[in-house]
Amino acid sequence: MEKNVILKTVIFILILCVFISGCISGQDSGKGTLQLTSSPSGAQVYLDNQYQGSTPGTIANVEQGNHTLEFRYPGYQSWSAGIAVPSGTSNFFAALSPVSGTQLPHDITPATTTTPKITIQSGRSTMVVGNSIGFSGTCVGCDKVLLTIFGPGKYLNGVSMVQQNVNEAGSWSYTWNPGQSVQAGSYTVLAEDGWKTTSGRVEFSVTGGGAVSITSNSFSVAKGDSVMFSGRCTTGSQNVLLVLYGPDRYSSGVELGTLSVMADKTWSFKYLLDTTMPTGAYTMYVYDIPKTTSSTTQFTVGFASD
Repeated sequence: MEKNVILKTVIFILILCVFISGCISGQDSGKGTLQLTSSPSGAQVYLDNQYQGSTPGTIANVEQGNHTLEFRYPGYQSWSAGIAVPSGTSNFFAALSPVSGTQLPHDITPATTTTPKITIQSGRSTMVVGNSIGFSGTCVGCDKVLLTIFGPGKYLNGVSMVQQNVNEAGSWSYTWNPGQSVQAGSYTVLAEDGWKTTSGRVEFSVTGGGAVSITSNSFSVAKGDSVMFSGRCTTGSQNVLLVLYGPDRYSSGVELGTLSVMADKTWSFKYLLDTTMPTGAYTMYVYDIPKTTSSTTQFTVGFASD
């Protein structure tokens, strides 16, 4: 009887050890832990471009393998490196250098750091659908600029375009080429420093991707009469241009003027014919501005009635 009790006790202890060993093995996920410090302290930490808090700090449950670690601090150059994360705990320290060689106190805090200054301008005020547009500017006190564009369609809530590096002179530039997918309308580009403490913005318009039309109230008129032209413009342009082609002095085209497009996308123009106009066939062209598309209508001019 006593031997049976001892045997059962031994078996129970063995089973318990196996169970405990299995639990411990299950808890060992093979992931790593990063202990992070920096000089100055309080730097923002990004692991694989994802914000993880500030130093000193700890990042747990990091998958083993290669990762990108970055430290950011206002007024200092960012520290970035590729790291190999093993299982267990690893320590990483970054000594950040002041921007442009400026010597800042070692005990500086974000509250006393000079706020970055940023500017932005566009290469043109209007872009035609299918073309590109350039943006440039400066950023003093930062090494990267975040660009976000707002406008109609998919840009309504803002779309992040790029994180652009700032060169040693404090300048940056970027060319936006959205292709044919962009809609006509008004757009705003927001430029922010890497810590989003300051920003600048610029506005521009996109035209094209639509149509312009023209009709007349008469196709046969006499010298001295008037004819009404009207139409629609859906390219996003705010103005249209009328050019008249015909015989003699009209053979190379005569610009009749620039007309405003109304809020309902319509336009109209009343043209009084000169009594000295040559008789013959004429073609009226209408262009949206800046001439992404056009349309025409024809009419004839006869002799003035008595």
